[in-house]
Formats: sequence, C-alpha cells, structure tokens
Amino acid sequence: MATHCKFWLPKKRRLCANSRLLDSPFCGNHTQRSDAQWIPCPIDPSHSVLEENLESHLNRCPLLKQTQSLSRQPFYRKGINAGSDDDEEKEEKSKSDCVFTSEMKRSAVYSMDVPYFLDLIRKIKSVHADVCSTIPDSYRIPEACSIWTNREVDKKLPYKEKHVLQQASILGNLENFGVLKETCLISGEISEEKDCKKEFERERDSDVPAVVEFGAGRGYLTQVLADCYGIKKVLLVERKSYKLKADRSLRQKESLVLERLRIDIEDLDLNGVDSLKGVGYIAIGKHLCGPATDMTLRCCIRQHSEENGAFESQASYLRGVAIATCCHHLCQWKSYISKKYVSDMGFTKDDFHAITWFTSWAVDADHGSDFPVIDFSTQLEIMTEKKEFLLDSESCKVEDIVKNMQAIDRAVLGYMCKDIIDAARLMWVKEQGLKCELVKYVPITISPENRVLMAK
Repeated sequence: MATHCKFWLPKKRRLCANSRLLDSPFCGNHTQRSDAQWIPCPIDPSHSVLEENLESHLNRCPLLKQTQSLSRQPFYRKGINAGSDDDEEKEEKSKSDCVFTSEMKRSAVYSMDVPYFLDLIRKIKSVHADVCSTIPDSYRIPEACSIWTNREVDKKLPYKEKHVLQQASILGNLENFGVLKETCLISGEISEEKDCKKEFERERDSDVPAVVEFGAGRGYLTQVLADCYGIKKVLLVERKSYKLKADRSLRQKESLVLERLRIDIEDLDLNGVDSLKGVGYIAIGKHLCGPATDMTLRCCIRQHSEENGAFESQASYLRGVAIATCCHHLCQWKSYISKKYVSDMGFTKDDFHAITWFTSWAVDADHGSDFPVIDFSTQLEIMTEKKEFLLDSESCKVEDIVKNMQAIDRAVLGYMCKDIIDAARLMWVKEQGLKCELVKYVPITISPENRVLMAK
C-alpha cells in the first residue's frame, strides 16, 4: 500500500490502487494538474494533454497506430453517419460541431423567460397527447428464450435477471414483429410469393440472417440471440475493446462466425464490411445512448436505401432493426435524424436542447412504484397550475420553478420528452419506406429506459 496512490475513492470506499508517481503521493490520474492549458487530444478526445506538449504527444499517442490502421479499413468513412446542421449558416458551423453538454442545456433553460418556459411545457404536453399517447405495452418473453429465463445456460456467464428479461423481451418483440419469425425459418419453409422480386427475396430468406449488434459492449444480447435462435454470423460494433466471457462463449460455438469491430458508429460504412457481403442482417442494440441511436439508424437505413431496388448478390441487405433507446439527454441536434419532424411539431433548435435536458428527469430517481397510478396529462396539468401560481412573485425565475417541482412532476415531463424524441425518430423511419413500431418492451419497474424502436 505504501507504493499506491493516496487518492480516496468515495464510491468504492477505498484508496486508488494505481501506483503513485515518484515525486507525488498520487498516480498520474489523480495528481493535481498544473494551471497550464489542457486540451483534448485530436487523435482521441477521451484524454487530454498540455497544450505545450501537444506536438510531441501526437507522435507517441498510444492510439495513433490504432487510428491509422482503422482509417485504412474499407468500412471506415469519417463522419458518414454523423449528421449535419443543414439549417445553420456557414459561419456558425464550427460552433455546431461542438457537443452541447448538459451543463450548457441547463444554463440555456435557466436563462429562458418564465412565460416562454411555461409555454414550452404546454407545447410538450399538447404534442405528446397528439403523437405519443398510444405507445403500447409489449412485454413478451418468447418460448425460445426459456433456456435463459429458466437459467439453463453456462453458469460461468454473468447472469442478472433484469437484464435477461430485457434481452428476452427485445427478441420476443422482434419475433412478434415478424423479423425473427420470418428470417430464422429452416431452409425450405418460406411462404409462397408471386412476383419476381418476391422470388428473389425467398432465395435470400432461406438462410439464417447475420446479426449486427451496435454498442455491443459485452455482447450478451447477441449471446441470448445465438443460444435461442441459431444465428450463424455475428458482427459486434463497439468503440471500446472487450475481451470478456460472452466473447469467449460465442467463439466456442463451432457454427458461429464472430467478428468484432472497434469503431465509432458515426464512421461505420456497412457496405465496406466484407463478412456482410451478400448476407441479410438484423441490426440490434440494447440501450444505445443518445446520438448512438440516431447514428445507428442512419447507418443501417441509409445503407438499406442505397440497396433498395438493386438486388446484387454481393450486397448486404437489412432485414430488421431493434434498438432499445436510452440516455436521451445526450442527444445532439447535429446527429439527430428527425430535425424536420421536431420542427414540424413547432419546436426550435433551442427547444430541442431543453427537451433533451428534461429527459434526464425521468431517470434521476426510482419512480417505478409511482407510475401505475399516475396519469401523465392530469399530472402535468397539476404541475402547470403550480408553476402559474408561482408567477405571482415578481422575482420568480425558471430556476426557482424547476427547483420547486415535485420529483413526480419532473419524471412525468421527462418521460413525455423521451416519447417525443422517439416518436419523431419513428416518423423518420416510416418516411424511409420501412414498417416500424415503438413499444414499451418491459415494465418501468424493470427498467425506466423501456422503449424499443423496431423496423423491417
């Protein structure tokens, strides 16, 4: 312990286990930084360097070789799924490239005029009643997943019931939606089709599809899919590098071809992935945070649109998508796929930033026991009346209103904003010519992030 860092980690209730620097009681992560300017590394912004050391750092950054190698891959196209600010003036585009942080969003909300803030809440309520009031509950545990729900799988695999139920319900909804039911039939059990295009599709559907899991992490959603539906080819897409138990278990399946791509979704061109050539695939993602959902939809559906009508045998083709959305507070205007629909609802870019910030209120505490007896519209009317009552004070500010809101009021507004963001995404997917649904795939008591967007 004498050689270890002396920084206390309150959440872990112990000292940091890293070795300390020779001239400091702390490790490199916890040594107090100098007053000099620290800037993000251009190669990988997840770490920062002193501005005066930037030039030398760029030549020895540990991620330099990895980045150079990645840029030479056929599936790498910088920013292909990043989106753009089409409505911005050229001189403002450099500003739009910056991430609009939660702190920036909060400051923007607090700087609003109180009447504008209350009008925004009324507008959210009105839009939600018009476009989001019919998101159905669809908690489905398929029989195919019984080996997982009954815990009849490898005991060495990590097992948490709430995660297994979420994974099983995502697959159950895909089966109910017709994606797994249609694409995982045994060869020869394909239904009759009449025209030439259907004949071609029948030939393609005779094989079991590949699966592309975005934001794969440990790959346990794919693990359940492989164990229960007999998929033959898996592509895991994740920015970080994982060498964990799920990977080892998947690699032990003799009939399964597993490939992991370490790449940002915003730079991924599926047309350049050799293992998907001439293969139909299902795109899945469990809890794709904020802009990752938009980039994934753009990645898959843009590629689908390019292939629509051109059935080359060497082209990959999309069969279905299932994305469990989450972390809406991280959404960015630039990457958001449904800017047009949000604008048509009457919201501005600044309103969108406020809406994304409100979404964090839905999950800032455990509200699961409250919602079975709460009506969204009634609760929001009560909340609005409370805030209008506060207007009697001349000194009232938006920050005062927010801080005086009850937790359930904040949660209701947060969920409404989440629904609006996802409903606009659904509209965009429909416009691309796909059949799609947005459902609540598990009860809120299992996960507050309980919406899944499906398309085929």
